[in-house]
Amino acid sequence: MKQHKKKEVSSHDLSQTVVKGMHEKKALDVVVLDMKHVKNAVADYFVIGTGTSDTHIHAIADSVIDEVNKTGYTEGVHSEGMTNREWILIDYLDVVVHVFNREKRGYYDLESLWGDAIRIEAPETIA
Repeated sequence: MKQHKKKEVSSHDLSQTVVKGMHEKKALDVVVLDMKHVKNAVADYFVIGTGTSDTHIHAIADSVIDEVNKTGYTEGVHSEGMTNREWILIDYLDVVVHVFNREKRGYYDLESLWGDAIRIEAPETIA
């Protein structure tokens, strides 16, 4: 019987794949927070983006999942918020994806909450 090997994907490469998935559906204000040197951080990277409607937020999340699936990455995939679509969280262990509506993103302000993280703007040209 042939065993399937899990494809190794670095957390940096995975974060860039997430950015690509966000840009595929025109997410706004995409930011990557490099959390590797933040004490008590729960992941290596947070990738944060904004959608303009619940439908747009869901489409962005689906695009991220599709792009990551193409890499063969299978570790710890868990998501929340797919029903109410105000804030969808997708947890890939070392990379945590947040897709917000504007109101929720402003309210939770993860960029300030994790102010010690290195903030990396994610223009479409790097995706």
